[in-house]
Amino acid sequence: MAFLELMGRVPTPQESTVFNAILVTLVEHGITPSALAARLTYAGAPESLQAAVAAGCAARDRVRRQHGRRCEDARRGAARSRAKTATTAELEAIARDTVAAWRARKTPIPGLGHPIHKPIDPRTPRLFQIAKENGLSGAYVQLVQLIAAEAERAAGKQLPINATGAIGAICCELGVPDRIVRGLGVMARAVGLVGHLLEETEHPMALEIWQRIDEEASAHARPKGDG
Repeated sequence: MAFLELMGRVPTPQESTVFNAILVTLVEHGITPSALAARLTYAGAPESLQAAVAAGCAARDRVRRQHGRRCEDARRGAARSRAKTATTAELEAIARDTVAAWRARKTPIPGLGHPIHKPIDPRTPRLFQIAKENGLSGAYVQLVQLIAAEAERAAGKQLPINATGAIGAICCELGVPDRIVRGLGVMARAVGLVGHLLEETEHPMALEIWQRIDEEASAHARPKGDG
């Protein structure tokens, strides 16, 4: 149904499998700022579950600015390069040009590296495997892999493709419109946030978090020597 809403047609079984894998990857990220925002809002207004979910979506600061942007940037970058019809040699040239352009800006290359998952993001090979098994591993997937290899060569360190880099490439294979790729994370994370709120009703943590922060902030602000 989500695929139909976005693409205007029913997916093939293969497209459905890959699309589901993308959304499942994005549903849950643990006790992140967005999950905490949702839980704390719910603790303050338990009668308004929708406000808590909205708060969590609005607080997707890291995901929105970094992961969501990387997913969309990877999609746009690959689309602009018209990689679908390129030869391997042309893809290699595109990868070199892409890495050189990002390094010239002195900014991280979208879709590469991860602060936690090192030396590899375990979600990436699984996503690529599912795409390959379903006939959706083409030039775009090849391009992002070439970009990662070129980036590692240029930087002299490991820069593995992260999950959103993989998702960006696979969205190209699926033909998901550039302007809506970021929405996949919003849709999926909303499901995860509702799960967090259910857990909050059964095993609450928000009030304890609030109280501990209040106590620790007060202690930190207390003048030295004040018993």
